[in-house]
Amino acid sequence: MKDALERVKAAAHRLKVFPLPSAVLLPGGVMPLHIFEPRYRAMVQDAVDSDGVFAMAQVLPGQERSISGAPDLDPMLCVGIVSMHETLEDGRSNLVLTGVCRARVIREWPREKLYREVEAEPLPDAAYDGPEDAALRTALFELMARVPNEVGQRIAQVTTGASGGALADVVVASLVSDPERRFEVLCLLDVQARLSAVTEDLMELVSRIKPPRKPEGLLN
Repeated sequence: MKDALERVKAAAHRLKVFPLPSAVLLPGGVMPLHIFEPRYRAMVQDAVDSDGVFAMAQVLPGQERSISGAPDLDPMLCVGIVSMHETLEDGRSNLVLTGVCRARVIREWPREKLYREVEAEPLPDAAYDGPEDAALRTALFELMARVPNEVGQRIAQVTTGASGGALADVVVASLVSDPERRFEVLCLLDVQARLSAVTEDLMELVSRIKPPRKPEGLLN
């Protein structure tokens, strides 16, 4: 991840952006994408031929219908690295983008290519080890105890090794599908506040899942 962050920092001065309101990437998360528009075919090809870096962006509220043009971008981005790429015969491609860190748009460069480019400030999380981290882990254990074993194993797999802000991000990336909520979490730069918010979401989810029934005949 350190090498990936260095690549993001090197690319931030002139960062390729892909506005897609229905999709919110989070650091540590993965996003499969099917690329078919000519401008984004060009963007992906340029990324693959160079550093593999581009950012997923949201547009400002009310401008979603102008996505085919050049709607104003929300300044908060998630920058990722292409971790898998497959070019199809007709020029389209499939890829997986892995989120690396948040970034904030400083300015947009005048258009020189088919796609848009910005200067951005990378916003990696500071290390954090506090009670909010432990509270989120407790909520995760409670969730894993209430879901089928294979689901719990998957949750354990994607969260193992993550801590602090990264733990909150990977939980949301894995368990939350609503784009609005995902973007709200992306905008939470304060790691302590992010951990608390995600813990509340997780506990609300846990409250809606019935605990597993104990086998009859066993003592408490």
